[in-house]
Amino acid sequence: QVQLVESGGGLVQPGGSLRLSCAASGRIFDLVVMGWYRQTPGKQRELVATITKSGSTNSRDSVQGRFTISRDNAANTVYLQMDSLKPDDTAVYYCLADLRRAPLYGVERYWGQGTQVTVSS
Repeated sequence: QVQLVESGGGLVQPGGSLRLSCAASGRIFDLVVMGWYRQTPGKQRELVATITKSGSTNSRDSVQGRFTISRDNAANTVYLQMDSLKPDDTAVYYCLADLRRAPLYGVERYWGQGTQVTVSS
């Protein structure tokens, strides 16, 4: 009923840039928070950045000053602009959406399928 479709991953050299996009579709009444997590093999999924519908952001220390999260509320889309990429940023990046599907419904979390980001020379 709710789908998150990601795009924009790939291979980039250290110091390069990538832009991830994630579009939410389906039965959505209130898209409270959107954001990105990432995961590498053998490690837990970790927060990268989140943004509320009013534009308040939160991000992990290691990406501050390099990654910028933004969203288009009309298009139910979140973006992650990643600059000055480092090999340590290599991971599968997952989009998330915390949303209500109808009035009086509770907030539910949905995940995208993940997109690989590889930073290597």
